[in-house]
Amino acid sequence: MGLTPVPDDQIATVVTSLEMMARPALRPMPESRLRIIRWKSPALDKYRALFSRVGERWMWFSRTVMSDEALQAIIGDLAVKVYAVVDPSGLEVGMLELDYREAVTCEISFLGLIPELNGAGHGRWLMAQALMRAWRPDIARVWVHTCTLDHPSALNFYRAQGFTAFRREVETFADPRLTRQMLADVAPQIPLLSRR
Repeated sequence: MGLTPVPDDQIATVVTSLEMMARPALRPMPESRLRIIRWKSPALDKYRALFSRVGERWMWFSRTVMSDEALQAIIGDLAVKVYAVVDPSGLEVGMLELDYREAVTCEISFLGLIPELNGAGHGRWLMAQALMRAWRPDIARVWVHTCTLDHPSALNFYRAQGFTAFRREVETFADPRLTRQMLADVAPQIPLLSRR
């Protein structure tokens, strides 16, 4: 057993992929004051703003640095369904993205709420909404991935919802705070080891 050094300007994370191979048994929908609405053709700036509000704390940045063309090719695809979670005032406070581009499979690409809503039970409600939509009649597998940069409870949350881990990988990438793709004070729980 040994340690592999990671350069100071890089971040390493363990990515765990989980799957569900059968529709879960029906259970009551958790209560929430939130609601979910479909974004059929989200404007790129609006999508990126919500993506950042939800995921910046967990170092989500992949969609904010994509070219407009690459992002539009994903969220504009008819097999990709994007939803916003809104509070009673209509403020967007979460997101869900389901990707059906692989036959008989739905990937929960992104699922999350703004950090201020963590711990209030809204995550169970959002996952119930995701699974209700993901399990169409033609779907035989729903999968999701999480990483060690996500909320510390994310992996156990997915397992508690009925997902089973099937793969683990290590991903490394340039620290987006050092490449100026994110502000230096983002994700303070992840040490910033090098400053330029």
